Amino acid sequence: MTDDVTHCASDGSHPSDCDILEGYRSRAREKKRPPTEEERVLLAKAGPIRLLLLDVDGVLTDGRLYYSEEGVESKTFNTKDGLGIRLVQRAEVMTGIITARQSRLVARRAEELEMDVIRQGARNKLEEFKSILGETGFNPYQVCYMGDDLIDLSLLTRVGLAACPADAVEGVKEVCHFISSHPGGGGAVRETCDLIVQAKGLYEKLVQQFL
Repeated sequence: MTDDVTHCASDGSHPSDCDILEGYRSRAREKKRPPTEEERVLLAKAGPIRLLLLDVDGVLTDGRLYYSEEGVESKTFNTKDGLGIRLVQRAEVMTGIITARQSRLVARRAEELEMDVIRQGARNKLEEFKSILGETGFNPYQVCYMGDDLIDLSLLTRVGLAACPADAVEGVKEVCHFISSHPGGGGAVRETCDLIVQAKGLYEKLVQQFL
């Protein structure tokens, strides 16, 4: 990826690059307001997270399945979610997926993002989860899992931070510590990643790398 070159000149009709950067810095400073009690509880759960596990359909995607007339499957992923995953990785959090379906597209996306755990065809997600804990040495409270449907309940009720998209089914929302304001495939993963990074006190430091 090439480096961006910052120019401060402006013709007056549009803000200069320096104006835009200062706007980002100003918004970062505004985030320093004291958290509410509810936010403090959530940050306390997110702080110890060492492993972020994600469902795919309905979390990393919008949950819809696309097939061509030839039967070729396609999926749409959100680049903002991708950058969020990169951010938590920079915060030394391992990342991975657990999905009941098999897809070469999912494997490719996970490899692009250099995810640590890729479990497809997981009909019994709880057994896969136990296997992952054994391999990584983490405790359940060090894991964040994000799911959207009933098949995810066995993990959501056992992890330290249970998260779901805004359009998750009600039964999932009832057990989650964090419900994103965004839908699956539309920034829900990014919002969860930002929460974890903020809880570790690393958000501003990581943002500065892009300024």
